[in-house]
Amino acid sequence: MIDFYGNRLNTYKASLHTHSTNSDGSYSPDKVIELYKGQGYDVLAFTDHGFVTKTAELDGKGMTLIQSLEMHPKSPSPNSPWHLVALNVSDQFMYDSQREAQSLIDYAVADGAMVICAHPYWCGFTSAQIAALKNISAIEVYNTSTRYIGRQFSMQTWDELSDMGHVYPVTAVDDMHSSHDLFRGWTVIAAADKSIGSVMDALKHGRFYATMGPEFTRLSYKDHVFEASFSPCCEVIGLTNPPRGFCVAVEDKDGYGTGTETLTECRIKIPVNEQSDRWFRLQIKDEKGRYAWSAPIVIPAGQ
Repeated sequence: MIDFYGNRLNTYKASLHTHSTNSDGSYSPDKVIELYKGQGYDVLAFTDHGFVTKTAELDGKGMTLIQSLEMHPKSPSPNSPWHLVALNVSDQFMYDSQREAQSLIDYAVADGAMVICAHPYWCGFTSAQIAALKNISAIEVYNTSTRYIGRQFSMQTWDELSDMGHVYPVTAVDDMHSSHDLFRGWTVIAAADKSIGSVMDALKHGRFYATMGPEFTRLSYKDHVFEASFSPCCEVIGLTNPPRGFCVAVEDKDGYGTGTETLTECRIKIPVNEQSDRWFRLQIKDEKGRYAWSAPIVIPAGQ
């Protein structure tokens, strides 16, 4: 349960980027379901490369299954095609990797899907390249399977996009191909229930947060004050348009923060910006070094 900006909603643990033997994964779809069900997940998306795994043919064991795929149209990068996760495609969706990226995104959205830009740092995409795409709804801020070469985090790309006016929520994912990728990053969806309609409505409207472990239980913004409650964390930082930021606590204090104790809540007064809109997000880290990120909010100029 979470108090999400004044709305009490249930929370559902979701894996939104997962591969099976229908592409290059190590496990069959049934085994993938068994693994994630055993770890308390509520929502699971099969995102095989260029292949739509038919979820109606699978027993979700009580989990909500999202029929999805990972798309790879040509990109401006010489090193990688686009990696785009399309969540909730229909049985009629026809994937064509030769289709131009924007046309393919628009086609997926018209089909009812939500499109997420996957692991941009690993792919080597710049924020400007991503900003040129329309109808993207989120980006991955953390991707487990790209940690082996140190490219699992995409916070800088995310913030650069926000500075450009493309203020996206983010997901954290396993991008699971084998056992080494399991259960290190997930997305928490805030919704009334875990039906596919409620889950997709929450995702399309940004009612979710990304995490490697820490949990938010309350997010609030009112009268220029942002407040949050969360599981114990030793680093709590509010980020906003450069060069501003709000240090609540950091591990290496050196005169900053609140000392060495962990925190479970914060209150940050955000000054009014008369000149332009301001974005704001909260980033927290627990004693195991695991992060969680709130979806950014946009504060209009003068408010």
